[in-house]
Amino acid sequence: MKILRNSLIILILVANPGILAGSLKSSQLRAEELPNSAESVRKTEESAARESEAIPTEESAARESEATPTEEKSELTPEQQEKYQKLQEADRLYLAGDKVAAANLYREAKEAFAAEELQESEKAKPIYEPKELKPAGAVYWRLYQEGLDKPHLKSKTLVPLQLLVEEHSHFIPGHLHYAETLEQYEEEEKALEVLQIATALYPSEAQLAQAAIEAHEDRRNFLEASIIARRFALFNPDSPQIEEFIETAEQNLQLYENDLKEQLRLGTIGNAAFGALSFFLTGSLYGPLSAVETTVLMLRGESGVGDRMSKNMQKRLRLMKDKKVLEYVREIGDKLAAVTGRDEFEYEFYIVMDDSINAFALPGGKIFINAGAILKTESEAELAGLLAHELSHSVLSHGFQMITEGALTANSIGFIPYIGGIASNLMVLNYSREMETEADIFGTRILVAAGYAADGVRNLMATIAEEKNSAPPAWLSTHPHTHDRVSYIEEFIVSNKLNRYAYEGVSRHSEIQEKVAKLWEGYKKTEDYRRRYRNRRKK
Repeated sequence: MKILRNSLIILILVANPGILAGSLKSSQLRAEELPNSAESVRKTEESAARESEAIPTEESAARESEATPTEEKSELTPEQQEKYQKLQEADRLYLAGDKVAAANLYREAKEAFAAEELQESEKAKPIYEPKELKPAGAVYWRLYQEGLDKPHLKSKTLVPLQLLVEEHSHFIPGHLHYAETLEQYEEEEKALEVLQIATALYPSEAQLAQAAIEAHEDRRNFLEASIIARRFALFNPDSPQIEEFIETAEQNLQLYENDLKEQLRLGTIGNAAFGALSFFLTGSLYGPLSAVETTVLMLRGESGVGDRMSKNMQKRLRLMKDKKVLEYVREIGDKLAAVTGRDEFEYEFYIVMDDSINAFALPGGKIFINAGAILKTESEAELAGLLAHELSHSVLSHGFQMITEGALTANSIGFIPYIGGIASNLMVLNYSREMETEADIFGTRILVAAGYAADGVRNLMATIAEEKNSAPPAWLSTHPHTHDRVSYIEEFIVSNKLNRYAYEGVSRHSEIQEKVAKLWEGYKKTEDYRRRYRNRRKK
């Protein structure tokens, strides 16, 4: 499938606002890391560091704020209070082991999905035998077979196959023969597109996945082949071919690394890949990383790139330090990470002092969420949905794929104002629509595997859709409409018979929310907050 726009997100930090206004070529790394960086950068960061040391922290300010009244939460309606109490009791029963009684209460508390009221999913089940086709599809298949005797007439085979996959997409051989025929007529890009569409429609069909892998291997697109193989293994843990696909993923990843080393040795790797990685790490397409530094990072793979990016983020962002809140988020994150299937990553979770619903994932399992994601979600399962979505981007290698392929273009970048950190802007790199859909779907699978209610990601989207008196988060501006996402996640849960009547965690989440609300109110009293808020209002 051609890459379509839609981002839920990798964020990348750019330089100080004054420097940013002058040029994107400015450095973000510390002066001691970059001996040749501009003196103005060093002075700005030293000044900011001194100012940061002089101001109260959000924790100390929060202690002061406990002596003064804070904004009260809006009162729950009687219906909302009844729902909360049912979920609270259902959680108690679930943790006590009485999952049947818990499920009954969860059902009472939750509204039915529209998809649950349908007799069957709109997407037909895959078939392989021509005799199972409807009359029109059978005609297309017969015309294609007859056209094989006239290879000099492309239309005799390509036209019926095109109609077959468009009108009878559940006939898997149609996709396979269409791609193969396009290859024969040297329409290789079109053949890849056909297979990408087919694997997106039917991610559990091994023959489609294998065909896509082989097509990329033939073109030496080893990273893409590795990702497709790993994606199939992750999405289909019960497949009898899972070990075969895992082995294919590892083999292609090794081939990619070998190919990369050879290109670097010969000096033939494209500047786009170097520029993209340098930009991710520093905010500048033109440095300051040298080719040698970039080479070392790329050869270290996802974990190496993610570590470098994460360290840079930690220096720049205003992060929450409260032990209790961090333990809560990291406990959820670790539980989810344990079932992702990527044990080679060292997963890390951080909380950014910002009150909007936002989050981003870096390669190698480094996840940052805003404090607002805790404040505005309604349960632990919903917050877990956000973490699961972001983990999916890392696990499925979305960001690393875009970096190494140099997929950084003006069309995929946008600026949004940001309140935290020394810098005043974040850069948003848009994932493709296909990547976002994969993260929604795989994130939902992760939730279920970790023991949470399957509708955590879906409920997150519903919460965002219901937000009033403010614009949607910037990272949603190029995503599908949230109502559309709610619908297709609901359909996925229903069609795959996933359990949405499992643990929600409303009581514990409410307790942490109260803690975060106090920390946030305290932080708002600091000069640091006022300075950054002024910067944001100027944007």
